[in-house]
Amino acid sequence: MGKVHVHVMAFLIMFGLVLCMPDKSRADPLHMLHQNLPTQIMAWTVEAEDRFFDSVTIFDYINGAGDLYLSYNMKKCLSRRFAAANSPAIILDIFDMGSSEEAFGVFTHNQEGKPLDVGQDALSRPGLLSFWKDRFFVSIYSEEETVEADIAVKDLGKTVASRIINIGERPKILQRLPKEGRKPKSIRYFHDNDLLNYHFYIFDENILNLGPETKAALAEYQVGKEDAWLLLVSYPNREKAEKAIANVRRHYLKGSDANGMVKLENGKWSAASLRGNLLVFVLEAVGPEYAESLLKKVK
Repeated sequence: MGKVHVHVMAFLIMFGLVLCMPDKSRADPLHMLHQNLPTQIMAWTVEAEDRFFDSVTIFDYINGAGDLYLSYNMKKCLSRRFAAANSPAIILDIFDMGSSEEAFGVFTHNQEGKPLDVGQDALSRPGLLSFWKDRFFVSIYSEEETVEADIAVKDLGKTVASRIINIGERPKILQRLPKEGRKPKSIRYFHDNDLLNYHFYIFDENILNLGPETKAALAEYQVGKEDAWLLLVSYPNREKAEKAIANVRRHYLKGSDANGMVKLENGKWSAASLRGNLLVFVLEAVGPEYAESLLKKVK
C-alpha cells in the first residue's frame, strides 16, 4: 500500500473515531455533576446508592412538593444520603431545573434563613441550607439538629457549589422591578397561578392567564408608612397582555378610574397598566399616590 493510501486510511480512521466520540455538551448536566460530588464530608460518608427522579417519579420522593418543582420545569433530581456513627443523616438533593431562571424561581419560593456565601443567594437555618447556581437548585439538610451536623451541612454546600462551574443569570424581568423601597428577600419568580395565590391571593380563577409562556415577578415595597405589593407579568405578545389586563379590570379592579386605579374593600388601593407586553399590577397600596408612583417607576 502506497504512502498516500496509508495517510488517507489513517485520516479516515481518526475521523471515524472523532465522530463516534460522545459529545460532552450533550451529556446530562446532572449526571456530569454527579461524577464530581464528594463521597465524604467530615465524619459523614455516602450511606447508600444515589437515587435519581424525573418529572413522574419525583412524586415517589416528595409527593407533597412535587408540583412545585414541576411548575418550574424540573428535569431531574438527584438525592444522596450521608451517614456517620451516632450522628443524624445528612441529605443532599440537587434539582436540575433546566435553566438558571427556573433554578432561581424555585429558590425564591421559600426564603427563610440567613444569607451565606455559598453558591448563589444561599440561605441557612440550623441543619438546613439551600441555594441555586447555574441551572441547579440545591437543598441540604440534617435529619436532626446538632452543631456538628450544621457545620457538615455548610461544608457540603460549599463543596457542591464549587463543583458547579457556571454562574446563573437571574430572570431579566427582575431588572424592571424598582429598587427603591423593595423589601429584602421579598422577590418571587414564577409562572403558575397557584404559586401567585400562595404568595399573594388574587383570584381563584387564572384571570392573569399565567402559564409556561408567561414570566411573573412579585415583590413587596415599603417607604416610610407607605407599602404595597408589585406584580409584573411578561406575556409573549401584546394581544395576550391586553386580554389579561381586561380580565383584571373586570374581576379585580371593578369601578377603576381612567388611570386604572380603584379603592378596594379593605381601604387600600390597586391599579394596573401595560408597558408593551408587560402587565404592571400594584396590589394593596396604602394610598393612591404611592400606587401611582410605583406604576411610574417600573422601567
